Amino acid sequence: MKFALPLPAAIIAAGLFLLPAAASANDDGGGNTPTCPRGQVYNSQKQMCVNAQSGLIDDQSLAAYAAALSREGRYDEALATLDLMKNPHTAVALNYRGYATRKLGRVDEGIGYYLQSVALDPEYTLVREYLGEAYVIKGDLTNAKVQLAEIEKRCGTTCEAYEDLAEAIQDANI
Repeated sequence: MKFALPLPAAIIAAGLFLLPAAASANDDGGGNTPTCPRGQVYNSQKQMCVNAQSGLIDDQSLAAYAAALSREGRYDEALATLDLMKNPHTAVALNYRGYATRKLGRVDEGIGYYLQSVALDPEYTLVREYLGEAYVIKGDLTNAKVQLAEIEKRCGTTCEAYEDLAEAIQDANI
């Protein structure tokens, strides 16, 4: 039987230090979530890595952990983590499923997940940013600009989601 060290002890034992990422208005709670070795997930209540099993960790923590894995480029693991959720049909879960699939090169599949997420929560600007970026990848700047306008309605032109998508659109026009 494997045993897992509490995260701070594991970090010290490995000689590693984690600096929390800055939180943003679009952060789904995964910004400060540490990542674990393959086959484990971070249990925020226990503050340690545990074996990945369905029903072991609440859905919100699993979605945050999938976000953290995605930020590290561990897209297959992020998808596997989302598969552990009791209710994988939330706006946040569908957003990160779309993000991971898009980053794996399955852009059309990612767009499908993003559209489901937008349907569940039209006010969710992070999914609109990612959807717009997917449209940019496909060369569909018209739909990317539609998403940019929707983000502007919700948070203006100075929020991170707007700025990031505007930059992606500008870069595509160069």
